[in-house]
Amino acid sequence: MEQSFIAFIENGIKEHWNLDALTDYNGATLQYRDVARKIEKLHIMFEASGVIKGDKIAICGRNSSYWGAAFLAILTYGAVAVPILHEFKAENIHHLVNHSDAKILLVGDMVWPELDEKEMPNLEGVILINDYSLLVSRTQKLTYAREHLNEMFGKKYPKNFRVEHIHYHKDQPDELALINYTSGTTSLSKGVMIPYRALYSNTLFAYEALKLHPGDKLVSMLPMAHMYGLAFEFIYEFSVGCHIYFLTRVPSPKIIFQAFAEVKPNIVIAVPLIIEKIIKKSVLPKLQTPTMKILLKVPIINDKIKAAVREQVISAFGGNFYEVIIGGAAFNPDVENFLKMIDFPYTVGYGMTECAPIICYEDWQKFAPGSCGKGVPRMEVKVLSPGPENEVGEIVCKGMNVMLGYYKNPEATREVLDEEGWLRTGDLGIKDAEGNIYIKGRSKNMLLGPSGQNIYPEEIEEKLNSLPYVSESIVIQKDDKLVALIYPDYEEATAQGFNEEAIERIMEENRITLNTYLPAYSQITRTKIYKEEFEKTPKKSIKRFLYKDA
Repeated sequence: MEQSFIAFIENGIKEHWNLDALTDYNGATLQYRDVARKIEKLHIMFEASGVIKGDKIAICGRNSSYWGAAFLAILTYGAVAVPILHEFKAENIHHLVNHSDAKILLVGDMVWPELDEKEMPNLEGVILINDYSLLVSRTQKLTYAREHLNEMFGKKYPKNFRVEHIHYHKDQPDELALINYTSGTTSLSKGVMIPYRALYSNTLFAYEALKLHPGDKLVSMLPMAHMYGLAFEFIYEFSVGCHIYFLTRVPSPKIIFQAFAEVKPNIVIAVPLIIEKIIKKSVLPKLQTPTMKILLKVPIINDKIKAAVREQVISAFGGNFYEVIIGGAAFNPDVENFLKMIDFPYTVGYGMTECAPIICYEDWQKFAPGSCGKGVPRMEVKVLSPGPENEVGEIVCKGMNVMLGYYKNPEATREVLDEEGWLRTGDLGIKDAEGNIYIKGRSKNMLLGPSGQNIYPEEIEEKLNSLPYVSESIVIQKDDKLVALIYPDYEEATAQGFNEEAIERIMEENRITLNTYLPAYSQITRTKIYKEEFEKTPKKSIKRFLYKDA
């Protein structure tokens, strides 16, 4: 096949015309031919309203089959897609639409009521994703295009719309495909310019590594406005001919379990938070009983129990998958050790939006626990340190997956991308002799101890998060002292009959316990309890910059 990303999509539609493609969980199903029809209708609208190749089209809504069809319509037309996370606040969405120079906004019905078209003055129109109705039109051409859409479609295809009518945009490797924003916050948002070669290389990697087949199933839990979910829960599966189920709502453990049991996915793509919630809530409690603890120490029974637990955990994920791929943020070592103990088929990958997203991966059968895999094909990965195997340094990479730069921000681009194409990830790690990468923290999160010692807050947080009734935590530095900000597991604590006072006492005990594991320079001096979950990025990692004070 030619080096063309759009060819993956085009062939995916043509070869799987009559197969089920996209299903909204507990809702309607679109076959590949239905998706093609929706794409074609949007193409007619774009053309008639004066959209040209290279124009920016923003898309903002919950994951759904309509979102998927609209996104594909943008790229296959030759426009530049600007996916925006629907969970962003209205002012953030306004800012990103304006900053990206979007000409059209495709919006979901849950998002639109919160928005104000006056705050997006440069838009020519706002189109509802669900049925392509016009919410705002500022040009006659667009109004006409929508009013006469069915008529124009009928004239173009008088004898039915068929597979031979599919001819899409011919993409070039360094052509801009989409702008993906790293944050919604005005001061921090950077528009990552992702070229077609990066989408092509990521999709080709998935073909090489994941080996799904037409008709295979997947539950999409991650936001498609983010590269991880977009690349590996949608684009690759669509091009292969899989059947994708969108949860269309917040993925609580209960809904996820239900969907897994019904769909029985062939692969599971997730972030640590989702896996940790499932394991902590439904599996670990059953192993914490005194009897179980004794039995797990008896060698022969131990193996039998582990096998039984493994079956139980596999069945919780639908029982029909090859592996669970975890990425997007740091993984809790306790949960990872548990999965390793029962020989669960999991692997941890590593990527970032700037690489659309994949940098490292390894199949679960060869995966080194604690690592995030090895550099993927068409990518070079190294650690900048005198002794990369033992001495922590910044992880850098170069190759086909790397972005073009940040949209309208050459200064920020120069900070991370050098003339040779090496991308500074901002992550710190080591690289062993086999090429496995082990992440030790974010360079921008690193703290300095009283005598210049490097302190990686993530490593302390991992230990703290595994202590009783801790849901999540952040370690910050205040007046040269380390403070732990903790969001307790209120649900569990309340179920055990603990009030606020008791929870505070438990957290103080946790602090004392934690300090026994830590060197003097990285010990926690006090804790501060938060009543609500910490704000998260699309990858479900905590927005640390919001929590500088204690």
